[in-house]
Amino acid sequence: MPENRNMQVIAIANQKGGVGKTTTAINLGTALAAAGERCLIIDIDPQGNASTSLGVERATREVTTYDILMNDGAVANAIIETDIPNLHIVPSVTELAAVEAEIFGENDRHTRMQRAMETLKRHIADGSAHSYRYIFMDCPPSLSLLTVNAMVAADSVLIPLQCEFLALEGLTQIMQTYNTVKSNMNPALAIQGVLLTMYDGRNNLSKQVVDDVREHFGDAVYETVIPRNVKLSEAPSHGKPALIYDPKCAGSQAYLQLAGEMLRRSKFVEAA
Repeated sequence: MPENRNMQVIAIANQKGGVGKTTTAINLGTALAAAGERCLIIDIDPQGNASTSLGVERATREVTTYDILMNDGAVANAIIETDIPNLHIVPSVTELAAVEAEIFGENDRHTRMQRAMETLKRHIADGSAHSYRYIFMDCPPSLSLLTVNAMVAADSVLIPLQCEFLALEGLTQIMQTYNTVKSNMNPALAIQGVLLTMYDGRNNLSKQVVDDVREHFGDAVYETVIPRNVKLSEAPSHGKPALIYDPKCAGSQAYLQLAGEMLRRSKFVEAA
């Protein structure tokens, strides 16, 4: 099987917690999988919420992101199929929180995930691993070594941004990290897009944040806006993405719209 040249590796990152990183990873992955695109989520957050949200029990997480970063384990050996066709995951464990301290003095501390992705691409090329159209890395809520590893390994960064006070200040911080990684470690790194989340149309502040972010970042901001929606919050406790838990809710419909927008953007870039 030849290497899939169109495979996109996307780090989903923001140093703030509760902005929708994991919700975006699992629901966007599910929506793209439903459209026939094979997707892989790499859970690089020690909390392991993406793994739990896709119904992966902790007892079944034999090879994890920790093994990939610490023991040079092959990504292909860590991949678990989910109950959703075309959607696979590399699970996380709490031990991942110790990685930064354990490899702090190592020369390759920033490039371990990049090396793992290169190995995966070789396995895809020789037919020993599945090919994927999209690989999403669900990053922790910090600008830590784990997040930097994801950015160094990625083609682009998707930034979820909540429609709340001081949102632009948080975006400035993640952009500083992005610029540092791009300048020093991954010059090909691009911005996949800024995704506005937790939008409340009844709230004037939400509307103002949307206007401000679009004014500052223009076309980098997705047209799709993810609403504040209780079903998005409920679904993980059932081990399911919202798109499976309640496909008709406003949050699920927004992620279907986002998947369509991402596919259209990808086709535009490839045609250019």
